[in-house]
Amino acid sequence: MQELEPAHEKFYIQAVVPRGDERTRVLKDGESFGVFDRGGTVPDGGRGELGLFHEGTRYLSRFELLCAEQQPLLLSSTSDRDNALVTHLTNPDLAAGGKIVLPRGTLHMLGSAVLWQGAYYLRVRVRNYGMAPLDLRLTLLFAADYADLFEVRGTPRRRRGRMLEPIVGKGSVLLGYLGLDGRVRRTRLTFSPLPAELSASHAFISKSLGPHEEQVFYVSVSFESNDEAPALLTFGDALRRSSAQLKRRGNHEVAVSGSNQELNEWVFRSASDLQLMITDTPSGPYPYAGIPWFSTVFGRDGIITALETLWQYPDLARGVLAFLAATQAREDDPEHDAEPGKIVHEMRHGEMAALGEVPFGSYYGSVDATPLFVMLAGAYWERTGDRDFLASIWPNVESALAWIDEHGDLDGDGFVEYARRSSNGLSSQGWKDSGDSISHRDGTLAEGPIALCEVQAYVYAARLRAAAVAAALGHAERSAELARQAERLRGQFEDSFWLEDISTYALALDGDKRPCAVRASNAGHCLFAGIAAPERARRVAATLLSEGSFSGWGIRTLDAGEARYNPMSYHNGSVWPHDNALIAAGFSRYGMVAESTRVLAAIGDACAFFDLRRMPELFCGFPRRSHEGPILYPVACAPQAWAAAAVFLLLQAAMGLAIDAPRGQIRFDSPELPKTLKSLTIRGLKVGGARLDLTLQRHTRDIGIVLDRKEGDVEVVVVK
Repeated sequence: MQELEPAHEKFYIQAVVPRGDERTRVLKDGESFGVFDRGGTVPDGGRGELGLFHEGTRYLSRFELLCAEQQPLLLSSTSDRDNALVTHLTNPDLAAGGKIVLPRGTLHMLGSAVLWQGAYYLRVRVRNYGMAPLDLRLTLLFAADYADLFEVRGTPRRRRGRMLEPIVGKGSVLLGYLGLDGRVRRTRLTFSPLPAELSASHAFISKSLGPHEEQVFYVSVSFESNDEAPALLTFGDALRRSSAQLKRRGNHEVAVSGSNQELNEWVFRSASDLQLMITDTPSGPYPYAGIPWFSTVFGRDGIITALETLWQYPDLARGVLAFLAATQAREDDPEHDAEPGKIVHEMRHGEMAALGEVPFGSYYGSVDATPLFVMLAGAYWERTGDRDFLASIWPNVESALAWIDEHGDLDGDGFVEYARRSSNGLSSQGWKDSGDSISHRDGTLAEGPIALCEVQAYVYAARLRAAAVAAALGHAERSAELARQAERLRGQFEDSFWLEDISTYALALDGDKRPCAVRASNAGHCLFAGIAAPERARRVAATLLSEGSFSGWGIRTLDAGEARYNPMSYHNGSVWPHDNALIAAGFSRYGMVAESTRVLAAIGDACAFFDLRRMPELFCGFPRRSHEGPILYPVACAPQAWAAAAVFLLLQAAMGLAIDAPRGQIRFDSPELPKTLKSLTIRGLKVGGARLDLTLQRHTRDIGIVLDRKEGDVEVVVVK
């Protein structure tokens, strides 16, 4: 049997069990998340990623509700604005002695569930809609396997810890596991009212219900580690606190709505998903990357999510910058790919990370997070004018710039490259981190050290952004030096990366400085960062919007004419919403607002087909066909923070919107709207001490902007 390319990837996410239904339901709070089927349950022997997880470990691997020993019928389910999972179930036809003794649709079971501070709370409201009394018989089946998330992903382990003897009390069950890391993890299930029967694997509920009578049952599942256990609340208190937290976060966002209902649903779900993914840290809010595989800190993902939402949610950028500054590497640690000044790639809390079976406890193996950190710092300054905060992290910005100069350029040629030092880390260290994502025209994989085109663009933008901050903080000589470095890099980049014959920039330079002459979406990031010469930027845009690269649902990661193109590949032909958003912003930067609007419309059309209007991490790059939706990718995270945030950057790009807080100016440069959108309203936009509401309105030949409200001193400039 031929060995396939992903086999050499140590942390490849396996997809070995066919999915019965792509439409999962998720909950998240802090370090906990849950992935359920649409009925809100975790069936025995179901898909691998289903379960309740806490700090990288699955604390509940089965959670299945039966009605008279039969699986209930699903009526509907959704995730609501309070970050609660709501399911509507009913009984199937129940027969005895060859006769239907309980017709389907007699019982209505309304389940509501929420995660809050280390515990899962479930309320089940059961109502008898029949004309006669009945004996209600519900069974809840449960189990805990304490699998590390990397085990769930498919990473094998030679040894595991041991399961502890279950403890069954009057109304509670305690399951436990002693890990090889010496940590005791326990799952405590508590029931109210008391079940008629309770064991280490099931709870049996029996109740007589009269016609139109209702009964409510509650289950809580708490996640305990060593002697740490959450303080349990009532279901109502947990729901209220979760809702209040989301509302408090939402008050810091700008409200966006349009004349198109599909756009509004996309914006609503994206805003809800973004709030779902945010975790409050001592440094401020931080968007965890994605559920289920990446529900933790990722430096690159957090920065890009913050950049995508900066115009409407600058507090998130501040939280990301503060957290990454606090966790910036200070020592040289080859096994974790860490060097002084480098920004963290990811952080994990599970047993395998604690034991070093995976290197991701605190892992620094990304080449782009460090220049992106500096870019975000500069962009945050331009958006907010927050001089005090920028001054507080300026030493971190300087450390990041020092890493670029002293460690990032591995061979002294002026470009930043990556090469893995860890024996157990990632072989590819850009945003396309699959082992087969960087190749030459003939399909052979590039040998390192690898200089990615977008990383050079990020470094260019980082130096220019840092120059602006340095000037604002009174460091004039440093500002001038950074500007000179940026300009020198721009010229060198054009000379080394431009490929005249295919009208784009090389994906990368390999270790022998040979260009990877393939048409890839990475070149669009060069427009986003502004390193591209204007005349070449237009040629790159034309290449990215050609039939080979533009699927109709968005821009592919790799052009269909390339040797490694596969529309079902993770990075070699799929469509990523955040990638498209950055590219669209790049188009807009170079005055190609109509082109950016085309990307917005394509991604928006795709979103209309996704369950709950939830934008996934990625989807397949098959060509768009009439009467068919986009093709789903089998192990995509949904929600994914930077995918949820993509709509906000796409809208910003279409509006040609730029905010310069130090100058007190909001600028719209040649604004456009998709043809399906007659108007777009923005409420609560804050710039310095000013606040305003405005509406973009489509007219016959242009887009007009109406100021609905303006408080404070800010200038609104419209360029057409």
